[in-house]
Amino acid sequence: MKPILKFLPWFFLALFATEIVAVMLPKKDGDLHVAEFGRLPALLNGRIQPLDSIARNSLLQIRSTGDVPLELLPSWQFWRHPKKLKSTEWLLEVFFTPEVADTRAIFLIHHPDLISELKLGDKGVEKSGLRYYPFNDLSPLTREIMKQASKASELKAEQQTSYQKQVLKLANAINIYQRLKSSIQPEGTENFVQLLADYQAALPDGLKAMKAQQAGREVDDAALQKFMRIAVKIEAAANTSYPRTVPPLDPAADREGWSNVGASLLETVRGGEIQPAVGFYARMANAYAHKNNSEFNSAVAGYKNWLGKDFVRELKKGRAEYYFNQAKLFLHATIIYIVVFVLAGGALLTFGSWPNLSESFRRSASYLVGLAFVVHTFALVYRMVLENRPPVTNLYSSAIFIGWGACVLGLVLERIYRVGFGSAVAGLAGFVTLIISHNLALGGDTMEMMRAVLDTNFWLATHVVVVTLGYASTFVAGVLAMAYVILGVFTPTLAARKELDLSKALAKMVYAIVCFAALFSFTGTVLGGIWADQSWGRFWGWDPKENGALLIVIWNALILHARWGGIVKDRGLINLAIFGNVITAWSWFGTNMLGIGLHSYGFMDAAFKWLMLFVGSQVALIVLGSLPLKMWRSFQQKLA
Repeated sequence: MKPILKFLPWFFLALFATEIVAVMLPKKDGDLHVAEFGRLPALLNGRIQPLDSIARNSLLQIRSTGDVPLELLPSWQFWRHPKKLKSTEWLLEVFFTPEVADTRAIFLIHHPDLISELKLGDKGVEKSGLRYYPFNDLSPLTREIMKQASKASELKAEQQTSYQKQVLKLANAINIYQRLKSSIQPEGTENFVQLLADYQAALPDGLKAMKAQQAGREVDDAALQKFMRIAVKIEAAANTSYPRTVPPLDPAADREGWSNVGASLLETVRGGEIQPAVGFYARMANAYAHKNNSEFNSAVAGYKNWLGKDFVRELKKGRAEYYFNQAKLFLHATIIYIVVFVLAGGALLTFGSWPNLSESFRRSASYLVGLAFVVHTFALVYRMVLENRPPVTNLYSSAIFIGWGACVLGLVLERIYRVGFGSAVAGLAGFVTLIISHNLALGGDTMEMMRAVLDTNFWLATHVVVVTLGYASTFVAGVLAMAYVILGVFTPTLAARKELDLSKALAKMVYAIVCFAALFSFTGTVLGGIWADQSWGRFWGWDPKENGALLIVIWNALILHARWGGIVKDRGLINLAIFGNVITAWSWFGTNMLGIGLHSYGFMDAAFKWLMLFVGSQVALIVLGSLPLKMWRSFQQKLA
């Protein structure tokens, strides 16, 4: 092998390892301590999370991205990095300078009929065929949008048209945005510090006037009106606020008793003292609005010091999750998986023609898949620690875990059969599953509080993990089978070297993985029945998800019996394994699209089109796999 080819694998490994180290190193804050603000804890969706997560998940629901581009460049100029507002920077604007936030084009509307109905065709900005609008464009139309959304919500999800679903999504985005604007200070407030001072000054006389009015005595109208003008604003904010940013004064009594700023101020009617946290947020609001960086930083630091007395755990949680958000390890693992698949594919395509180049590509892919596994594993474990849960709790985490499981199997295969198939499987499965998880994250928080029936770490760590490994291994067998058909029909690779029969090796790989899949899918299904018996009082209820799990068990058993009985040989095994992808995809996603059953925790009918396209691709591959061998490039020379 030439020296440059020997050096190539180490070059790829060093390049991507350096990138991973760079993204994992802590970043310094600028003159304005945006990161320190983003790390501050709050309560939303039943869990403590940093303000950065609230911002990021809100943007994903509103804009389908985790940040806000300030300039829109053509898609083909991928090497340029447009200026953008990161999630916390955007949230600062929404909280403290909403008049600026209202000009940001964040609302995504892609349905042409809705754009036409709302007369928005000549407004907003366009990016890759999608249109984004600022709140200022939608504000006059809010009542109409909410009216249409109300009508659409009266229909069941499966009866709603694409237009109605877009209206509901837009209404939800507007609702989240408006609630965020009232989360710290009442909307329209110009000086929050002064508003608090006025409220506290008006409180004693205002309460006396209210009590006098209730008792039928003479009322101090001036004092009552002064108090009510402020109280009405605060009450409106309390009713519309999104996250709960104010911690309880007595964490020993109720550590989860966080409240929003408005509700906390209304509570001062009883005690008369404004919560210190509210005062710190008021200082931040005024300092940010007046671009007083030092005062803003001082207020953030002061609030953190105050939290440090009783809320160390929450501060650590906010800091840890903020770091996880910024590192974006799953994204970087996805990039590595793509390169792995390309290199492994290159190794397979050059297997017979250029053996030195093929070996260099194979080793490069092998080294990189090891790095991807380390990154993927670290991110998976980090997320488990953040959630204090086993690895699989919802569809999002199941996609991440299936990709991880496929990577493990790919590493094992590559260790045994050093030809590139294992790396190719790991690269393709890792890339596809992480892309699926990214799209599943567009619904918002992926670490939300769990339903009561799922709130048991023992069964999440046994039934869910084992059955998900069954999904992963069935997919790996299917991906190997896909490689067999594609390489066999379109390339001479399977018969490229006389000393190694790749077609036999691939068939053995598929058979071994199917054995593994049958064991785990069967064990996981039985464990699920035991959990169902404990939770719902029955072992089996013919629930769609239960039926899907049983289908995987039956299909894997069918493949093994057909192989053992001599009913199918290598190509028959391959075609059956490919159809296993259809069975598994339906059991993983399709049953959720039905929206029925006790296991319907992730209704996502938007993926129906992609599921059908995937099924169609698998059927097409089975047709190719059934062609006579004389039409396979890999076997034409052998048959001649």
